[in-house]
Amino acid sequence: MAAGSRIARRGFFLGFPCLLILAAVAVPWVASPVCGASPTAQRLAVRRHLKRLNKPAVHTIQSPDGDTIDCVHVSHQPAFDHPFLKNHTIQMRPTFHPEGLNFESEARKNSDQRESSMTQLWHLNGRCPENTIPIRRTKKEDLLRASSVKRYGRKKHGRRIPRPSSADPEPINENGHQHAIAYVEGDKYYGARATINVWNPKIQQPNEFSLSQLWILGGSFGEDLNSIEAGWQVSPDLYGDNNTRLFTYWTSDAYQATGCYNLLCSGFIQVSSEIAMGASIFPVSSYHGSQFDISILVWKDPKLGNWWMQFGNDYVLGYWPAFLFSYLADSASMIEWGGEVVNSEPDGQHTATQMGSGHFPEEGFGKSSYFRNIQIVDESNNLRAPRGMGAFTEQSNCYDVQNGNNDDWGSFFYYGGPGKGDNCP
Repeated sequence: MAAGSRIARRGFFLGFPCLLILAAVAVPWVASPVCGASPTAQRLAVRRHLKRLNKPAVHTIQSPDGDTIDCVHVSHQPAFDHPFLKNHTIQMRPTFHPEGLNFESEARKNSDQRESSMTQLWHLNGRCPENTIPIRRTKKEDLLRASSVKRYGRKKHGRRIPRPSSADPEPINENGHQHAIAYVEGDKYYGARATINVWNPKIQQPNEFSLSQLWILGGSFGEDLNSIEAGWQVSPDLYGDNNTRLFTYWTSDAYQATGCYNLLCSGFIQVSSEIAMGASIFPVSSYHGSQFDISILVWKDPKLGNWWMQFGNDYVLGYWPAFLFSYLADSASMIEWGGEVVNSEPDGQHTATQMGSGHFPEEGFGKSSYFRNIQIVDESNNLRAPRGMGAFTEQSNCYDVQNGNNDDWGSFFYYGGPGKGDNCP
């Protein structure tokens, strides 16, 4: 706090119109002029933050979609800006991997369904060398789209995750967030897995998004909520385009002062040189055409307690250190899988932003979006089917969800919808 006070006083004596706001210690502070700061102060803040995010690159790759991918030495990544990670020894691989039936490989072996492996667009122009990690370069325009430099890469303060089991869920979630999810609760969970159908949903307003993800949750769903999230999203506000992108998020205080998307703050430690957080996924599914999906596994290392993430069957991406969390330092109390959109329309109107494929669950394979191979990690570090999986949506006439189970896909569900339409005014 003393250092923060000195910085604030320095900003005042330099004649800035406002004090500089400091984020909580759990995320290294970012000085952000507020309250109508001068253009010079804003430019300085943007320049400093870009320097903080864009670490010196060993190699650089230009992606066909316009992204710049910097290959940064693994020990120089943004995670190590965190004061508690200054002397951290990188755990290059988990001590244990969950064991259990892999429906992913079984489905491919037993089904005539043809699927192609997913990639990221930047792979078409190169790969990062060993001992580096790929980081999507942040541009000045990215920061200028944010409400402030301090809030860049973070979800809006005060947004809530739905608690499906609550006695009286609100019809529309706070800040216009709407969901179509499957969930389990009532036990201790040490991870989750799913194979997620990938689409490119249409977004009506630039400040809206559409995503499909899994949530690893702990806490009371109040201001102490812990969450680890991973999946795909379309977010024009965050990325400046309408591409479908791999993403992660974490928070230990319900999105107030901790956590961020991808590697836009310190926290997640990446070890893979193959996959870039926030980079475009290619190809995506088409209506009544080829279907593509990604597999995501998040689990807690039973020895060291860190939360690991795996993409597909081959890429162990990295981990969230256990000290970032309070409740998740032990286990999760709830797992959710599904879609989320933001409805920013006023006066009870509804956005036409699509969830998933933009089609309702009853249309089925090739038309509606799905999650399959849904599993949880139990206390013995085994993958198993979830027991008592429920479903929840705020407005089923706009976005809906339908659970199922079979031998090829295990536990699965179809979900999504078009938003505004004949039955969703």
